[in-house]
Amino acid sequence: MKYEQRAIPGPKSAKLLELAKQYEPPSMGDQVPVVWDHGEGVWVYDVDGNKYLDFTSGVLVTNIGHSHPFHVEAIRHQAGRLMNCYSFPTQERIELSKQLAEKLPENLDRVFLLTTGAEATEAAIRIAKRYSGKHEILSFYGAFHGRTYGPMSVAGNANTRRKFGPALSGGVIAPFANCYRCVYDKKFPECDFYCLKMLDRVVESTSSGDLGAVITEPYQGGAGFINPPEGWLKELEKWAINRGLLLIVDEVQSAFGRTGKMFAIDRENVKPQMICIGKGIGSGMPTSALVGESKIFDCMKPGEMSSTTGGNPLSSAAALAVLKIMEEEKLADNAESMGEYLHQRLLKLKEKYEFVGDVRGIGLARGIEIVKSKESKTPEPDLTLKIIRTAASYGLMLGRVGLYGNVIRVAPPLIITEEEAGFGVDILDKAMSQF
Repeated sequence: MKYEQRAIPGPKSAKLLELAKQYEPPSMGDQVPVVWDHGEGVWVYDVDGNKYLDFTSGVLVTNIGHSHPFHVEAIRHQAGRLMNCYSFPTQERIELSKQLAEKLPENLDRVFLLTTGAEATEAAIRIAKRYSGKHEILSFYGAFHGRTYGPMSVAGNANTRRKFGPALSGGVIAPFANCYRCVYDKKFPECDFYCLKMLDRVVESTSSGDLGAVITEPYQGGAGFINPPEGWLKELEKWAINRGLLLIVDEVQSAFGRTGKMFAIDRENVKPQMICIGKGIGSGMPTSALVGESKIFDCMKPGEMSSTTGGNPLSSAAALAVLKIMEEEKLADNAESMGEYLHQRLLKLKEKYEFVGDVRGIGLARGIEIVKSKESKTPEPDLTLKIIRTAASYGLMLGRVGLYGNVIRVAPPLIITEEEAGFGVDILDKAMSQF
């Protein structure tokens, strides 16, 4: 594999980007300035014919790669039969619900199919309040659960909430286990999960005494791929059980093999009362689900909560194809092995460059934190963007995340090979060497 530098955006991309500025709001996003045209496997092509190795998976969506032939055929076949039927059941929807329930812990035996991750977390929040009879939900600093008002109200990221006025009442927010930037200035494992030990103090100080549930991501992707230390999620489960709280795990980003297991909760045998999934479940077709316990869903009357396009036959057929592909191609196993390979390669970049403050992650969900120096840990968002755009000019597509916009997202499709992963790191090294 060879890489050559090209000017971005190319002429066709530049023309379309000008149209986008004219007709689309700037809130759509701030990515590398190219216009995608099509994708094949781990590669994407822009409208100017430039080829890029995709280390974004379309924000951790295309876990099975772009335009997987079996996935495409399943969608094409279903599109010729039936695409939507509101809440009327279909064979595809029922079969998908069955297969999802069978892959999760036994207590999670009911599946509510929806369209987006925000819909899934929104539904989880609403149902938790109805079932518990309490209106408060505990979440964590840095959390991103979606952009609608329910998820926004339990977000721990100011960028999600800023200038939107008062959030919904009931959000109680505590420090997450961010060991690189610990708010308590502790070190793991000596701290013995100090942040969890402080949860009671946080609740006592900020709750009105009406706490009914706790929601968390297994790792915080939007906040910069912040992974709590091993055992943290299991200890949080114990904390919730001992206080009679529902545990909701938001796996919209982490599920479907991304962490090296089908679901991140499988890594520590965690059994929440509800789990939110999305992104990779449809691998490009808008699909999500809230999976929970029968007794919790039974608090809702028939027809009380439905979705116009949730569980539609087209999305259901696509998700069934994803499940088949993941199992037959052992993509979770590949995410585990390729994730470890990538991690070792990225650690070498950390040793080489003073501005690489931290390399972290699990499976094929990795983050590189860019700072002024390892000692200061001062975020460098401008340098982060320069590295990403330079890498794109050599043919590597990356993303930028983090509370300070200074974390490079490394999250290729789960089908990636060692040769492709190594090629991507070579390009990233080349880009970093210019600063």
